[in-house]
Amino acid sequence: MSATQPDRPVRPTEPRAPAGPGRSPALTTGVRTAGLRLAALTVGQAALMVGLGLLITGPGHAIWPLSVEDEVNEGFEHLRTGPLTDMSFVASEAGNTLTIIAITVLVCLGLVVLPRLPRWRQAVFLAVGVSLQSLVFLIITICVDRDRPDVDRLDASPPTASYTSGHTGAATALYAGLAVLALLPGGRSRRHKVLAGLLLLIPLLVGLARLYRGMHHPTDVLGGMLNGALSLLVAGRALLAEGTSPAPVPKNAMEIAQDAAAERAERIAGRTVVVVNPTVADEEQRETLRLVLEQHGRHAAEFVETTADDPGGGQAAAAVREGASLVVVCGGDGTIRAAADRLAGTGVPLAVVPCGTGNLLARNLGLPVAPAEALAAALTGSERRIDLGRIEGDGLPATHFTAMSGAGLDAAMLENTGSAAKAAIGWPAYVVAGLRSLRAPRMSLSFQLDDGPVLRRTARMVLLANIGDVQGGATLVPAAEPDDGFLDLAVFDPHGPTGWLRAVGAVLRGRPKPGGSTDTPVEYFTFRRAELRFASPQSRELDGDPVDRGRRLVAEVRPGALTVLLPSGGE
Repeated sequence: MSATQPDRPVRPTEPRAPAGPGRSPALTTGVRTAGLRLAALTVGQAALMVGLGLLITGPGHAIWPLSVEDEVNEGFEHLRTGPLTDMSFVASEAGNTLTIIAITVLVCLGLVVLPRLPRWRQAVFLAVGVSLQSLVFLIITICVDRDRPDVDRLDASPPTASYTSGHTGAATALYAGLAVLALLPGGRSRRHKVLAGLLLLIPLLVGLARLYRGMHHPTDVLGGMLNGALSLLVAGRALLAEGTSPAPVPKNAMEIAQDAAAERAERIAGRTVVVVNPTVADEEQRETLRLVLEQHGRHAAEFVETTADDPGGGQAAAAVREGASLVVVCGGDGTIRAAADRLAGTGVPLAVVPCGTGNLLARNLGLPVAPAEALAAALTGSERRIDLGRIEGDGLPATHFTAMSGAGLDAAMLENTGSAAKAAIGWPAYVVAGLRSLRAPRMSLSFQLDDGPVLRRTARMVLLANIGDVQGGATLVPAAEPDDGFLDLAVFDPHGPTGWLRAVGAVLRGRPKPGGSTDTPVEYFTFRRAELRFASPQSRELDGDPVDRGRRLVAEVRPGALTVLLPSGGE
């Protein structure tokens, strides 16, 4: 976030009361929430890996570079020497099942037994990551039948198929998981970074050893690495999202705590309205939120439901008219966007309770993704102002967005994602829909930023961003901040597999230098007002919700238009 506010809000400085009969059930039953999230993401992971396997062994088999995999395996066979064979055996054993199990058990025992610990959450993360990789691996081998390479194999062939490499997947889950633990807050010294780098080399060595020993095709090894990495990502999102260490208490913590307490006492005197999307929050969830509100002095909160015709805006506007001092919104990004549109400029604070699929605004504001914990964090925090994007276009009446708006591939992906798929597997459903949308034609557009010249580009998609991070912890628009008084435009135009790899690299590097070449696969711009025109009608979206196709978008920033409750912190 901007220089006047911390990058991510820290947790409240006042201590939390221990769990007891008066505590909210959601604050003491995190296992259930994590379990449900873990199950949903695992289904998505398995579906993705099986789908890739069927593509590799089916219609994609004859397409380059898959068509030259046999030559790669034969090349490794011709490189064999005595010393290299011995080295490959050692590297391969680092991914052996018994090795993986032994190291995992020893590390997990150390995390929960050694002094100055236990670190139960970290131990469970590692154990779940390794176990999840094995579970998905077994599902893959049942669904995808692939023969091993037709070369002299140096190891006995196990009864499983060649896709994916179990050694490589297990090594990725274990050693990359250890690297993640080494880099958690409190362990980011140079020594820890070197250790993490060495740990990340081990899966690469295991993969090369499996190729050298003739046990797998190159895509089997890459698939194993992907499976292991996804397993860690799933375990991390389910178990570590709220489990990192709290930031250091600022020097003026007492003053912050006193100001926050006085501000909360002043707010509590007013009326609280909770806007709930009934499709994502059941009665049990509402009772949990009610308990959290009562624990923080907000009694008799009024719960109102959204409808298909009114996804949250009308309810928020009515709450403001009737004198509400706080509006709590429980829903996805679309519900929060609709409410924020009507709360803009009113000064009535919004408490975000993420209950949807993406929850982009909550993630970028540093709120927990568990609904009850997010509400508790907001109620023990203070008021902050963030920007909104005001947008309109042909067939699109003027409204606001809180996170991102866009046109092209991302909007087509949202159009192709069914509600049933989102409910079943969560945000990975977007990945599946995105793969189906890759064949959408490239679009031509022109755009003008502020008083600058008209620029012309071709693109796969364009994003107007108020925030930078998306699902899975990825940063799609590196410079976007919700409180800097600007919006950011990202233009993605990759050509072929190489172009997509370059686009990923550009995103990872961050913002390119101003005035860079226009042939890069992704360009970033900062603006206060932007007008975009498309040569043909394009799919468009607002905060994850598809809107009517059109040829024009006009967006401008409204600095500090929305007041939100965020955990206190910063200097």
